[in-house]
Amino acid sequence: MNLAPIFGLLGAFACISLAVDDINSLIEPSSLVLVIGGTFMVVLFRCSLREMVEGLSTAGRVFIFKTESPEILIETLVELATIARKDGLIALERVALENRFLAAGISPLVDGADSVFIKSVLEREMRMSTVRHKAGSSIFNAAGEIAPAMGMIGTLIGLVNLLSNLSDPSGIGSAMAIALLTTLYGAILANVVFIPIAMKLEGYAEADQLNNQLISEGILLIKSNTNPLVIHDVLKVYLSPKKQVGEGMDEQDELELG
Repeated sequence: MNLAPIFGLLGAFACISLAVDDINSLIEPSSLVLVIGGTFMVVLFRCSLREMVEGLSTAGRVFIFKTESPEILIETLVELATIARKDGLIALERVALENRFLAAGISPLVDGADSVFIKSVLEREMRMSTVRHKAGSSIFNAAGEIAPAMGMIGTLIGLVNLLSNLSDPSGIGSAMAIALLTTLYGAILANVVFIPIAMKLEGYAEADQLNNQLISEGILLIKSNTNPLVIHDVLKVYLSPKKQVGEGMDEQDELELG
């Protein structure tokens, strides 16, 4: 469970609620249906039903998905390289791998495929992973664009209804409030929900792509029978500068202890 987006979303609504005197005054079912329903109907108009379903299904990743740290991936690749040098590439078949991309690269490696074929397999996996990530973020980016517009449409409809019933001055205030609620709903949904989800999915996509590049380089180095220590040195460029220094110090300490 990824707690940061949960706390962020709940905190945003909590901050908004501090400015509200009566929460019931902000609840207008017809306005909610117009903004939420209208937004997703327009998004559906812009894409296919399959893309819509797949895109919406990725929303859960925002709250439960965590990208693997490069340190763990480097450690895993070094361990795999050590096993391969000691017992041969076929021994990697017995290693249980949770990372789908890593498993996809190890499989042809164990089968004895050449580096060109392995590289093509990994590049295809990377392309498809990018497509899946973009499918989700594009749906919520589109919803973030459309929601404020649907809110404005609702406000204009409300103003038309208001102006057509000016004969009853007592209802002008409440009618105006209802008309403005659709704009409020559109702004909140776009800026507090849809756009942040899209940005989070895009961030996960970038982190996944970087990890996949790391794994791809590591697998090709294992294929070329590179020394595990050299693999570690080559791959630690994916770490932050501070962590690279720390990694180097740890290795030096190990050499001195040895």
